[in-house]
Amino acid sequence: MIGWSERDKEIGHMMSDAAVDVTGLSIGILGGTGDQGKGLALRFALAGHTVLIGSRSAARAQEAAEALGPGLPVRGAGNATVAAEADVVIVAVPWDGHRALLESLRAELDGKIVVDCVNPLGFDKQGAYALDVEEGSAAQQAAAVLTGSRVVAAFHHVSAVLLLDPGVREIDLDVLVLGDDREATDTVQELASRIPGARGVYGGRLRNAGQVEAFTANLISINRRYKAHAGLRVTDV
Repeated sequence: MIGWSERDKEIGHMMSDAAVDVTGLSIGILGGTGDQGKGLALRFALAGHTVLIGSRSAARAQEAAEALGPGLPVRGAGNATVAAEADVVIVAVPWDGHRALLESLRAELDGKIVVDCVNPLGFDKQGAYALDVEEGSAAQQAAAVLTGSRVVAAFHHVSAVLLLDPGVREIDLDVLVLGDDREATDTVQELASRIPGARGVYGGRLRNAGQVEAFTANLISINRRYKAHAGLRVTDV
């Protein structure tokens, strides 16, 4: 049997395997009452996934689910319930509550794919800027807290405005997916590609998540200057 070289493994890791089937996976979104969380919930529900929106308030979560429209497979619940019941869990909470929430949900998230899309950013009169994170990135902090989970970084650069706009049929961008677990990153790449127009692209190991999170500050600057909702496309892949 011929083994893969390290370079072969890295190239093979760039694009997810076509055989990955994610159609039956339920998706939980912690912080799902925010615009980013609601936008992802809407797109995944439209793609046929059962979606659970999580919040500290179960009633507020249910209100957010109902606001997405009738007939969608979306419901709201408390964060702990969502973390326990969903197959894949997306973390879309504000940075200042990131660690505390994950620490409170270690048991519920054990063994699961946890997708961190949190961007540690600050804002001042000059605009957005990246914050220093002791672990290197929000995703690495999540991995340090959730030692029994399979942490993946993704969905950092997807415009909430576009996700929530029913008139936008396709989201024109690539979703960079980073992680150290091949099966987990392949799964998240396929989930990203369930959003019409989007494509999941492997972006490196979890240790490289810091610059991906930080680049969101650049995109915010671009969007403000050009009054746009900019995303990323990776060429020649």
